[in-house]
Amino acid sequence: MEKTQYSIFESELKVRPDDIDMFNHVHNSKYFDYVLSARYDQMAEFYKMPMESFLKSGFGWVVRTAMVDFKRPMILGDTALVRTGILTINDKGCRVQFEIIIKRTNKVAADGWFDYVMIDISSGKGCKVTPEMISAYSI
Repeated sequence: MEKTQYSIFESELKVRPDDIDMFNHVHNSKYFDYVLSARYDQMAEFYKMPMESFLKSGFGWVVRTAMVDFKRPMILGDTALVRTGILTINDKGCRVQFEIIIKRTNKVAADGWFDYVMIDISSGKGCKVTPEMISAYSI
């Protein structure tokens, strides 16, 4: 992962039977789920700004663009170490980098980034990220 001024956090997720595709490894769509799940937990645990806080305030984060580089397969029983961290953040949104590491081998299974935008839930349209939110995520 690229070094930035922002913190990098790690979550562990276990590969489940329903994550496996016909080739007996984790289906590519599940890598998105792993990152989104880890990020959801990390928002509450580390930033102290859970998704529910945004929703109660009438806001939400939506993925605009995602880039994933698949490097090696994960299999049933593997544990994924999902590391995420903000690359950039501004009043239009943020880019979150990630890597998914296979715990048993300590090798990267996939890495990439997600671009998030904030939306106003009542209108469904993009809105500005407040300076307070940027400050809270700048740890």
